[in-house]
Amino acid sequence: MGNTITEKILLAHTKLKKIYAGQLINARVDIALGNDVTAPIAIHEFYKSGGTKVFNKNKVALVLDHFTPNKDINSAQQCKTVREFAAQQKITHFYEGGNVGVEHALLPEQGIVLPGDLIVGADSHTCTYGALGAFATGVGSTDLAAVMLTGELWFKVPSSIKFVINGKLQKWVSGKDLILHIIGRIGVDGALYQAMEFTGDTIGKLPMADRLSMANMAIEAGAKNGIFVPDNITEEYVKKRAKRDYKFYFSDDDAAYTDILEIDAATIEPQVAFPHLPSNVRGISKAGRVKIDQALIGSCTNGRIEDLRIAARVLKNRNAAKDVRLIIVPATPEIYKAALKEGLIETFMKAGAVISPPSCGACLGGHMGILAAGERAVATTNRNFIGRMGHPKSEVYLANPAVAAASAVLGRIASPEEL
Repeated sequence: MGNTITEKILLAHTKLKKIYAGQLINARVDIALGNDVTAPIAIHEFYKSGGTKVFNKNKVALVLDHFTPNKDINSAQQCKTVREFAAQQKITHFYEGGNVGVEHALLPEQGIVLPGDLIVGADSHTCTYGALGAFATGVGSTDLAAVMLTGELWFKVPSSIKFVINGKLQKWVSGKDLILHIIGRIGVDGALYQAMEFTGDTIGKLPMADRLSMANMAIEAGAKNGIFVPDNITEEYVKKRAKRDYKFYFSDDDAAYTDILEIDAATIEPQVAFPHLPSNVRGISKAGRVKIDQALIGSCTNGRIEDLRIAARVLKNRNAAKDVRLIIVPATPEIYKAALKEGLIETFMKAGAVISPPSCGACLGGHMGILAAGERAVATTNRNFIGRMGHPKSEVYLANPAVAAASAVLGRIASPEEL
């Protein structure tokens, strides 16, 4: 019996000669990530455990992206704790201020995470990096502390589900719609502690931005990780960014899967996840006339330059409805600069948008776009749980950038085809 790509990457980071799903292993970590919310706890535990020096200053990434620019005294203290630790440990990959970006957009962009890596992060959407053909998963802050101390962590090897996606995408359909469709089909626990492996003709043509969006939301189906088999698109993306060696892994033909699901992408229209679960999915044609108060375009799911281009295409020579707050969040400084250079920021501002610095704030209900009681937002983010973006009596509808932009213009959830 052969191995899946997930099993092969995990095996390569151990001293074992073979591996199987369900096995408990100890594995070496290539990159360990923390942010301004989760890293302070890990730092406390690091020192509490007697730590004096991280296992490798080049393999720890600390990104102050959640409550920054500092929204209050508590967030300022959190950032200060991480900043001082990064300075004391001489952490290579420390990001704040003008060089900070949303972590799961920033690390691939900067070539910090690469194919074949084993990556852990004290953030549940660390699974994003599986788009590169890496094993990436979220862990708790105490696990992050253990990695910073030892460079290793224990894992239960996940079984895998293969998603074979074929067919030509409809207009305005993206990777975001594919993953929302899948989550709607299998549920928020449909891949519980399993690897979601994406393949098929559609996937082979899918740009990296869409792959990152899909892998990002694997956790919303309960998955341990999402992963794409690397190909020419992967190579084109990585080769201009990598500053160290990387390796492509591929699943064996006789690898074992708990399930193989075939999906006809040609039948999928733009999707909208209604409150209060990412699995509560409807096609845009069945969304009805849901009035909105806010449209958020950004996040680690859909804040890349490709996403902003799509939004700008819809918003060109149009205005957001007078009673809709349109918020645009370029995910990194590089994306922000590209959007400026291409004239996208001007398009957004002419449409009446507020342009935010790179931040996770609005997505997690921290700052930069909080919802009041009874308000509704359409967002290109990844979660719409009760209270996710503000008041417990607010509502969040998840969609792709084109739908979010069209909804901002019409003041209700809408397809770009309605404009």
